[in-house]
Amino acid sequence: MFNPEMESLPREEIEKLQLERLKKVIKYIKNSRSKLKEKLKDVSPEDIKSLEDLKYLPFTTKEDLRNCYPFDHIAVDPSDCARMHMSSGTTGVPVINAMTKNDVKTWGEMMARCLVCAGLTEKDRLQIMPSFGLFNGGFGFHYGAETLGCFIVPAGAGRSLMQLKFIKDLEVTAIGAIASYPARLIEVAKEIGFDFRETKLRVAILGAETWSDEYRKRIEEIMGVKTFDIIGMTETGGVGLGIDCEARAGIHVWEDHYIIEVVDPETGEVLPIGQEGELVITTLTKEGLPLIRYRTRDITRILSYEKCDCGRTHVRIDRIKGRTDDMLKVKGVNFYPSQIEQILMKYKGLSPYYQLVIETIKGKDEMTIIVEKIDEGIDEKALERLNMELYDFLGFHSKIQVVPEGTIQRVPGKAVRVIDKRKK
Repeated sequence: MFNPEMESLPREEIEKLQLERLKKVIKYIKNSRSKLKEKLKDVSPEDIKSLEDLKYLPFTTKEDLRNCYPFDHIAVDPSDCARMHMSSGTTGVPVINAMTKNDVKTWGEMMARCLVCAGLTEKDRLQIMPSFGLFNGGFGFHYGAETLGCFIVPAGAGRSLMQLKFIKDLEVTAIGAIASYPARLIEVAKEIGFDFRETKLRVAILGAETWSDEYRKRIEEIMGVKTFDIIGMTETGGVGLGIDCEARAGIHVWEDHYIIEVVDPETGEVLPIGQEGELVITTLTKEGLPLIRYRTRDITRILSYEKCDCGRTHVRIDRIKGRTDDMLKVKGVNFYPSQIEQILMKYKGLSPYYQLVIETIKGKDEMTIIVEKIDEGIDEKALERLNMELYDFLGFHSKIQVVPEGTIQRVPGKAVRVIDKRKK
């Protein structure tokens, strides 16, 4: 059953529950068929006296999961599982998460919490725009809406004209989508004279990609919606790990199901509150793929364990800045594509469609920022300001190429932001 009261448990009760469940999950893995139990061969549940002891346990990595393909990392016999999903970002050997019936039920409950956090009730009509397939997004939204009791429009990915028609004709109040897709909806709406403000749409729940605060402002202004940043990944049980709330004071992670840490990406040392590093997840309720200290490669920081203005008591983390493998290094400077987006989206004449093209010319790295213009685009003075702002941030000059709207190829799924032509 969906229990929203779990969202406001006192801190001491949350930590007591976490410790109890941590011991159980360690015992569960050690007695399972999962090859990951080898990592815990020298660990006993009785060794865990407090949550502080978690830092002494070994990490689990994506490479560990790949080495177990297809099912050696799954704790129960695959025949006892109800379904599977595959990591959308995996190249080479895929990572599979096989879920039991209880895992699917828990997923629905966590997603229902996320929907409530975004202001939805059983009276809402939710249009689901991520794909229904190996990527977990479409099904996660479906299970959450089903648990909450929303009216579901399972549109799936693409077919933007149809998406807009459904939003208006079916009086849809909320959408779930990958973060870059609203940019495409806005583009198509402009072409056909569609006005979002003449619909009942009020909420957009977006995830699967990093997206900047400036992009968020752009979407909210044009679509007339309130946006919410939802996080999650296939390995840890799918979308629904956490979401931000009306207070905009960080992303709540559901601590009765997860323990989070933020560690130094290089040393693995646990970092204090407020310090940026790599997000590490320990699952507490998963049966198919329980994980101890899974290194997500997502960059964030813990903001607070204090009660939020929204009334929820679960930990809040900063919005995901990028992934450790997304970080770019050009001319000795490290940065994330989302940081460039943050600057570009300040300029009204520029589209959310952009690409960073990096190549080596005469032995030196050079970066060209290709960005599409909207309407009249950007004038010379604004372009000069943009150049200076980028230089102040990066410390080197990059070439800005403003191109007509529609120049950058629209691809299904996640947007292609970086084209790195340098030899690896």
